[in-house]
Amino acid sequence: MTHPSLKEKLQQCLGGPWPLPRPLAAQSLNSIACDGYRMEFVTYHAEPDDCIPAILLVPAGVDARHPAPAIAVWHQHNGQWHLGKSEPAGLAGDPMHHTGVALVNEGYVVLCPDALCFEQRQHATLKGGDFERFEFLRYVVAGKCMAWKNILDMRRAIDYLVSRPEVCEDRIGCYGHSMGSTHTWLVGPWEPRLKCLVGNCCLPTYAAIHRKHLLHCFPNFIPGWFQYGDTPDIAALIAPQALHLNFGELDDGSPIDEVREALERIAQAYADAGAADRFSSYIEADIGHVLSDEMWRQTKECFARNLRQ
Repeated sequence: MTHPSLKEKLQQCLGGPWPLPRPLAAQSLNSIACDGYRMEFVTYHAEPDDCIPAILLVPAGVDARHPAPAIAVWHQHNGQWHLGKSEPAGLAGDPMHHTGVALVNEGYVVLCPDALCFEQRQHATLKGGDFERFEFLRYVVAGKCMAWKNILDMRRAIDYLVSRPEVCEDRIGCYGHSMGSTHTWLVGPWEPRLKCLVGNCCLPTYAAIHRKHLLHCFPNFIPGWFQYGDTPDIAALIAPQALHLNFGELDDGSPIDEVREALERIAQAYADAGAADRFSSYIEADIGHVLSDEMWRQTKECFARNLRQ
């Protein structure tokens, strides 16, 4: 009798296998010409009755005859359920996090989807955090969790990018800040088409959550996983795909002592996989939960190194 691997145990804790992919039923609803790129409002289906709204940014000059690398951007949480895809797409929110626009200006095709419970995926009567809590509990009683659903949706986002003729399907990456960073290390072990993943300011370990009594967003909580490992053990399963993680030394959401230990564990896993050079990290002193200039420089450098060559 063979014992299940750590990855198999993780899938059991998440809620089991994902459904087989169905037709995306993708639609392009509207297109707007911007300075140096095109903004396309699109939809595609994660599941038969679950349509995901997203914004696709395509650099000028990129088309089926001249495809480009692509990056999926997972938006942050920040208790702003009215915001989702529109913030990284540069239409709303904090200019610090208009990262989709910054990346399309670097020449990447960029997809910015709404996560469940955000922007166009909110409920008509259950508002904000109430709907998010409802959805988390709905998945729990079904034997799954919010992370299971988020991973399914992100894998469908990559399906959509691969379907686009403007995209070099062998050069796809993803980026996220805060909850978007959690989404990055959640999807990584399950999506080999992602050649480069960058997470900014979020790797809360259960050890730190329990020590500091932290309240975090629901995707961080995978029922039963702590008996087998912690969150860095999930990120370690991304090896040998390229992974870069940024942190602020003063970020209360990812206490830095546990982060330093986590980075050592991930680095060791990459070394064991013969891919030590595929993992990198950066901790910036004297800042908290932000995207600093240096964090963004390292983010761009990681994508250029892994998606441009």
